[in-house]
Amino acid sequence: MTTAALEPYQLIDRDIFLDTTSDQYVMRVRDMDITQKPREKMQSFGPETLSQSELLAVLLGVGTKREEVMAMSDRILKEYGERALLHEKNPNRLSETLQIPFGKACQIIAALELGRRFYEKRSGKPRVVRTPEQAFEYFKNMADLQKEQLRGLYLNSRFQVIREEVISTGSLTASIIHPREVFQPAIEHGAAAIIIAHNHPSGSVRPTSSDNLVTQQLINASEILGIDLLDHIIISGNHYKSIIGGE
Repeated sequence: MTTAALEPYQLIDRDIFLDTTSDQYVMRVRDMDITQKPREKMQSFGPETLSQSELLAVLLGVGTKREEVMAMSDRILKEYGERALLHEKNPNRLSETLQIPFGKACQIIAALELGRRFYEKRSGKPRVVRTPEQAFEYFKNMADLQKEQLRGLYLNSRFQVIREEVISTGSLTASIIHPREVFQPAIEHGAAAIIIAHNHPSGSVRPTSSDNLVTQQLINASEILGIDLLDHIIISGNHYKSIIGGE
């Protein structure tokens, strides 16, 4: 049997990122005008002119064979969230969750830890969270995340925030979320109380059966450990639901 000559395989350039409205092309650094490349832009106009993703690209230096550095920077910020990234201290978890090289995860953690130490030397009073509304204000940036994420807010006896932790990324189920992941940071940092929150990318703030089951398991654990679980907040868009507080 004879056949006509076939065209050779072609690779499609997939350097794009997704937002909530449209596909947007992420220009590769090598294709940028020299004055718009992150390092050169910083040199010419100062670091304050760079976007968050450009600053992260400067920090990372280069991407990988699979992902160009600007695309990687955009994805890291969109998938993990700026506040979660700011408070993350575990490079293994960051590397595994985002599927980035361990060395790059260490670079991010080290840079943010350095900034955090400088900031803490001149920061004012700690933030106080005492109501579901205040908890929502603290966590509301989770509404922009494309994946479901569970975070913990750890408070001292005066309701001052002493720690924020990304506990897990992915669907919230009782088989995945274990009380030890939630309460271990509280024990390590001497927290008196915890508020947990997770987002619903679906748009609904109605608790699922898994949400309610996880909440009850954590309440039971809190009574044993003597560390109060003050609330479990579900966030979607500009709305929230307080499972324990009943808001």
